[in-house]
This record gives sequence, C-alpha cells and structure tokens, in this order.
Amino acid sequence: MKSKVYLFFKGVAMGAADIVPGVSGGTIALITGIYEELIESIKNINLRLFKTLFTKGFKTFWHDLNGNFLLTLALGIMSSILLLAQFISYLLSNHEFKIWGFFFGLILSSGILIYREVNNISSSSLTYLFLGILIASIISISGPTTTPNNYFFIFLTGSIAICAMILPGISGSFILLLLSKYEFIINSIKDFKFDVLIVFALGCIFGLLLFSRFLSYLFSNYKDYVLSLLSGFLFGSLLKVWPFKTIIETRINSDGIKEAFVTRPALPNIGNIEEIIFFIIFSIVGYLLIYFLQKKSIQDNKEQ
Repeated sequence: MKSKVYLFFKGVAMGAADIVPGVSGGTIALITGIYEELIESIKNINLRLFKTLFTKGFKTFWHDLNGNFLLTLALGIMSSILLLAQFISYLLSNHEFKIWGFFFGLILSSGILIYREVNNISSSSLTYLFLGILIASIISISGPTTTPNNYFFIFLTGSIAICAMILPGISGSFILLLLSKYEFIINSIKDFKFDVLIVFALGCIFGLLLFSRFLSYLFSNYKDYVLSLLSGFLFGSLLKVWPFKTIIETRINSDGIKEAFVTRPALPNIGNIEEIIFFIIFSIVGYLLIYFLQKKSIQDNKEQ
C-alpha cells in the first residue's frame, strides 16, 4: 500500500510537470526511478495483450498489462492536471520570477542527475550532450506559430506532445506552446470542453503506443547516448524558462490583454534586484527538491 501511495504522488509530480512549459513528466519519471518500467509497460500494450483478456481471463490480462502500476500512475497524473491547471496558470501570471526560478532549478538539477546515469562518458556521449543542448536551445528561442483549431490538428498535436511528455528533457507543454495550442488546451481543461479533450486524448494514446516501442529500443541498445542527448535537451531548455527576456513582439490574448509573444533571453536588470533574489532563491529550492527526490528514490529501490 505504501509503495502505491508513493507511486500515486510520483504521478502527481509527473502531471504537474506536464502542464508546465519547459518541464517534462518524463524527467520526473526518470529521476524517481520508474521511467523504464513505464516505457516497457506501455510498449507491451498490443493486440496480443487484448487476446489474453478473452483466452486467459481478466486477472492474467491485468498482470501482463502491469495494470496496478499504470492505473495508479495515471490516476496521479490526471488528478494533478485537473487540479493544478488553473493554479499553475495563476502562479505564472502573478509570481513569474519565483515560479520560473523554481522550474529553472528543477531542470538544471534533473540534467545533472540524468547525465550522472551515463555509464561510459566518451567523446561520443559528449557529442550527443552538446547536440541535445544545441537542438533544445534552437527550439527554446523559436517563436510560436499560428495553427488551426480543427479536430485533425488537435489529434496531431496530442500525438506529438505526448511523445515529448514521456521523453525526459522535452516538455509536452513546451511543444504545445510552439504549436500555439498551450493556452487552447489549458482552457479546454479548465472549461471541460470534452470534444476537444477526447480528440486530444486519442491523439496522445496513438502517439504513446507508437513512440514507446521506439524509445524502448533506444534505451535497450543506446542507453548512454540517449541519456546524454536527454541531458543536453534539459540544459538547452533552460533558455525557455529563463524569465529575464527582451520582448520582440506582443499580441492580444483571448482575454483581451496585451502580452509578450516573441521574446529573447537577456541578462537580468540590476535595477530589479528583488526579482533576481527571488529567482535565485527559488532556483535553489527547485534544485534541492530534485536532489532529495532522487536520493529518496535510490533509498526506496535499495529497500525493495
């Protein structure tokens, strides 16, 4: 029972991460020690598994599905997304430097911890590390695009975003932001627009089942390179959560409020010393949170 409670709250943490641009639920899964089990469990969902339901009964089907693990984790993720969507939006609007500082610390600590999992640090692994940094940096400074709100594109968006959500270092919400669908999906969750959410969820399921097999293959055969690349993605994505920016272009949002649309990272303004101090303090808090989560996960794995 205790392990299920821990697993549920790991799901809560993944859900919270998945609704924040720049933070990945896959990262949380990796640093809490459940990532490979999650990917393997998803990969095992196929037609043969569903045949088991009819030939060997529900108990065998549920065991082969790793149902207790997936259900507990899914309940944590969904609870978090439904409860925290509005709260996270409020924090981003009213406590920008504190919350982005916190996320900055989370991502920095995660990148360091994931790279420490690389068994053989070589010129090849370093190449993948810097490649990840380069790719994520380019994505981070790219401006959002204008995209349609039709069902096909919502389905496609879900398929792409879920791949990022389960991939440590790339935020699904960040992909939504680049596709100009972040605010649209968050508002759909808050307003319970079931038609949009169902189509988006179907896209997520499609992308999840397709991508998990490829990811499982990569982890089985090129784990060090994958971890190096993912660490690079994390370090590169720090640009996205860096709150000190120069505004290049503005827009009017759905509430009729003028907001920054295209920005570029900039050095902090020394005149705003309070913002800088808050950013540093909350970055340290975020960094230490991931550090102690990882430490607790290692301790739990030794006890099992």
